[in-house]
Amino acid sequence: MEELSAEERHLVELAIEATSRSYAPYSKFCVGAAVRLDNGVEIIGCNQENAAYPSGLCAERTALFAAGAQYPDQPVRMLAIAARGTHGDLEEEPVGPCGSCRQVIIESETRAKAPIRILLYGKKYVYVIDGVRELMPLTFSEF
Repeated sequence: MEELSAEERHLVELAIEATSRSYAPYSKFCVGAAVRLDNGVEIIGCNQENAAYPSGLCAERTALFAAGAQYPDQPVRMLAIAARGTHGDLEEEPVGPCGSCRQVIIESETRAKAPIRILLYGKKYVYVIDGVRELMPLTFSEF
């Protein structure tokens, strides 16, 4: 994490902290996310599972939807994601967002007319991605 700025490290730390708030009784895979808005406000999210699997939500979407509900006119500038595996320890390798979350991030970027810097944390290293289109080049909204 040494290569990250202080602001980026702080956001990753918030995502790591958010993993402890996850409700994942079925998968035991706890994911945390943190977003930083253009005005500097930071909002966390964590995955929330449900016995009816499609009814749960990923950490990225809980954070992005909370940001949109609380600060509808503030663009998201940065998103950090961290995860704890079924063993309870932070994942060694970075974990990326699922396809549904990628599409929600794309929608956030489109609304803001600017890319969102994405930090995917793993104990071994952190991926830094300058815009979700690097992860999902052919987006739903482009067809």
